[in-house]
Amino acid sequence: MAILRLIFNIAWFVLGGFIMGLAWWLAGLLCFISIIGIPFGRACFVIGEMAFWPFGQETINRRHLTGSEDIGTGTAGMIGNVVWFVFFGIWLAIGHLTHALACFITIIGIPFGIQHLKLALLSLTPIGQTVIAKEQY
Repeated sequence: MAILRLIFNIAWFVLGGFIMGLAWWLAGLLCFISIIGIPFGRACFVIGEMAFWPFGQETINRRHLTGSEDIGTGTAGMIGNVVWFVFFGIWLAIGHLTHALACFITIIGIPFGIQHLKLALLSLTPIGQTVIAKEQY
């Protein structure tokens, strides 16, 4: 199973994951320009790493993982997600959707397209989510 995951991750990286991972990291750098955007930037780098190597990882709401609410899963997180959506989320989602459509054209690209759809959904509201290995959950 680990070998298959490695093969998928390498193919993903070569066939578009590199571009979208860089897009997440660029958004993170732009967020770090302001003091207020630092938590957004940190999340961008974590999700960007997932965008480079998505197979074997998934995102989960921190409230479901820890059983308690924190600043990212409450009202402040909702406001943060609205701000995120306006400035970065919609553009990253469009990038992932474009890559997903390109992957869905071929039968062999369907698993990659599904990962792009998952990342597109995550790019709309990333605040309050955390990246975990699939074996952890």
